[in-house]
Amino acid sequence: MTMTTTENKPVIAIIVPCYNEEEVLPFTADKLSKIIRVLVAKSKISEKSTIVFVDDGSRDNTWRMIEKYHSENPSIFSGIKLSGNKGHQNALLCGLLSVKNLVDAAISIDADLQDDVDVIDEMIKSYSAGHEIVFGVRSDRKKDSFFKKVTAQHFYRCMRFLGAEMVYNHADFRLMGKRALCALAEYREVN
Repeated sequence: MTMTTTENKPVIAIIVPCYNEEEVLPFTADKLSKIIRVLVAKSKISEKSTIVFVDDGSRDNTWRMIEKYHSENPSIFSGIKLSGNKGHQNALLCGLLSVKNLVDAAISIDADLQDDVDVIDEMIKSYSAGHEIVFGVRSDRKKDSFFKKVTAQHFYRCMRFLGAEMVYNHADFRLMGKRALCALAEYREVN
């Protein structure tokens, strides 16, 4: 059974790759579940919308916490446990591909919530206006250390020099609609 848009309200999944996140997971679960509830209450997304934590082989209590959140509120929280540490991008890909037939769009975000989750509402507006991919782009790096800022700038310069087309400061915070998710699933490359 596939979920589809109900009463013009899209079904959204927020995909959160996790690796040893027991310290931030309570905050993350609370913050994201509040966002889901508010968007459902405002009739911007379907009540079938969910948060999917993907445990990338954590060695701490991350998976037990995900199980707890799911048992307490299975309509909002679910989890995927990878057999071992497969890497952040593989965990993210696993989450996105696992929900592609169940949702209208998926939003990916890192577990530490360093990206501004308050723009999720704007991302959904953009999706509803017809955009299949919506990037969450940082407007500044005030929270980043000096080292992180400098290495990020060098990374983007290097990638541009090598000819890669990248959106500066977008990281993994993005919304992908069903068409984009299905197109992603066609690629066999995993790295």
